[in-house]
Amino acid sequence: MAHLLGAEALHLEFPTKVVFDRVSLGIDEGDRIGVVGRNGDGKSSLLAMLAGRLEPDSGRVTVRGGVRVGVLDQADTLDDTLTIREAVVGDRPEHEWAGDARTRDVIAGLLADLDWDGPVAGLSGGQRRRVSLAALLVGDHEVLFLDEPTNHLDVEAIAWLAEHVKRRWPANQGGLLVVTHDRWFLDEVCNTTWEVHDRIVEPFEGGYAAYILQRVERDRQAAVIEQRRQNLARKELAWLRRGAPARTSKPKFRIDAANVLIADVPEIRNATELRSLAVSRLGKDVVDLLDAAVSYGDREVLHPVEWRIAPGERTGILGVNGAGKSTLLGLVSGDVEPTAGRVKRGKTVKVATLTQRLDELEEHLDDPVRVVISRLRTTYTFGSGSKAQELTPGQLLESMGFQSAQLSTPVKDLSGGQKRRLQLLLILLEQPNVLILDEPTNDLDTDMLAAIEDLLDSWPGTLLVVSHDRYFIERVTDQQYAILDGHLRHLPGGVDEYLRLRARSLADKTAGSSSEANGDAGRPASPAPSLSGAELRAAQKEVGALERRLEKLESQIDAARTALADHDQSDYVGLGAEMSRIAELEKERDGVEERWFELTEQIG
Repeated sequence: MAHLLGAEALHLEFPTKVVFDRVSLGIDEGDRIGVVGRNGDGKSSLLAMLAGRLEPDSGRVTVRGGVRVGVLDQADTLDDTLTIREAVVGDRPEHEWAGDARTRDVIAGLLADLDWDGPVAGLSGGQRRRVSLAALLVGDHEVLFLDEPTNHLDVEAIAWLAEHVKRRWPANQGGLLVVTHDRWFLDEVCNTTWEVHDRIVEPFEGGYAAYILQRVERDRQAAVIEQRRQNLARKELAWLRRGAPARTSKPKFRIDAANVLIADVPEIRNATELRSLAVSRLGKDVVDLLDAAVSYGDREVLHPVEWRIAPGERTGILGVNGAGKSTLLGLVSGDVEPTAGRVKRGKTVKVATLTQRLDELEEHLDDPVRVVISRLRTTYTFGSGSKAQELTPGQLLESMGFQSAQLSTPVKDLSGGQKRRLQLLLILLEQPNVLILDEPTNDLDTDMLAAIEDLLDSWPGTLLVVSHDRYFIERVTDQQYAILDGHLRHLPGGVDEYLRLRARSLADKTAGSSSEANGDAGRPASPAPSLSGAELRAAQKEVGALERRLEKLESQIDAARTALADHDQSDYVGLGAEMSRIAELEKERDGVEERWFELTEQIG
């Protein structure tokens, strides 16, 4: 396999810290390398050195002759005086770029919703990120360096980017190095993982799941990593092996020892216990949206929604930017009033929202971290039952990755990720029973994301999450909904179903536009939904009831299967009765699913 780029004995230090000490590594053709590590350990500095943007204090980087290197920085470097067309394809004539299949693919995948001849000035942060990424991807580069490419991208754009990268850099061509905290993207794209820690770069074979497997085994053999971090890694390994089996790509190393490590690890969450605790804190009524709709002027942003949120429910909300996610969460929190229908709240409901802003910290900027936490309470109880534990403010902060020296640091001097963690802790310590998280993963590295997920695993309340981080959504929630064309829709198939629905919707719109442009010649019109008005609302209500029934039936089937496994194997009559009951439940479930599919097709 041909060598593309190499680094030899790299040494880098800043006035107060040695970042790398004699690091040697290389990139070969077909390498798709993900770089992980704690914030501040040097991931972006490593990328900058390899890309020639930062000179090491000693050592050297060599690039094979003729190899073209492209770089996507975290910084926004777009020229506001340009149009989107000029920023992406420059002054290339239209016949040239329009005739290039790769350029057409990039434009369709990242910029289809933007005005091609519109100005760059005025674009949102996410739109500018997509333009910068498109400008890089249309170029001819053998090696690509991407620094946090998924920042500001939604789930769809991230999925498109993963597919594009895999097609463009197959196993025997080109090279890719990506620094990202997006664990789904790492696992989907990368065949090698580099962990940056303690002034070295340690290579692992495979994507994120394979990296976690090897890291747990490394920690077990070396026994030098602190116990808390090892426990978190074991828990995440259990999730990867049990909760997302499709992710565990088969690496070329033995994983038997790693699997032994999780043989006694319980499920990541005790759903029954958490729901029981949630009911005791909330009662049976949480928040019910009853035909609630929201309009701004003549535009109905959210069509009538029927959604009864249950105690202990853990739900992810998906949708493109501007779809109405914030409006929906505003209805739940009480910050938005419905223009039609009503919102009913339980008497004991206490809602807290983790926003993308850091408002909770504004009044504490000059206070040390320890003081901010201590003002609320002297001890805190986390977990439940036999797992409940009393933590002091210092212990609580250390569990979230704060070192002892940082406990005396003023809030204003914390990094973005540290402020984000402190913000979440302050909200949790107010003891809400309904928690809304709006893009909670911003500025957090993979270890800190795992720590937050571990904390949420023992939090007994109702959780609603909006995030473009697919891994986080699938990890902390048990079901997903999407806002599609103003309608709230349950997604039994999760994020994959959402992406299929969005792809179909975009294809229908494209077909409709082409049909209109061609005077509908030779192209049938897309069928309109067969229901409208009162019938449509009735169907939507029935779909919601069917989804709740499906969830209940699945729980009953799981419980019945567990009871069958525990049943006395010599009691043939009892075993037969249990099996008949399971068959009846499965038959009922199949009927409910068939009706659900029928109605969702009619709703459109």
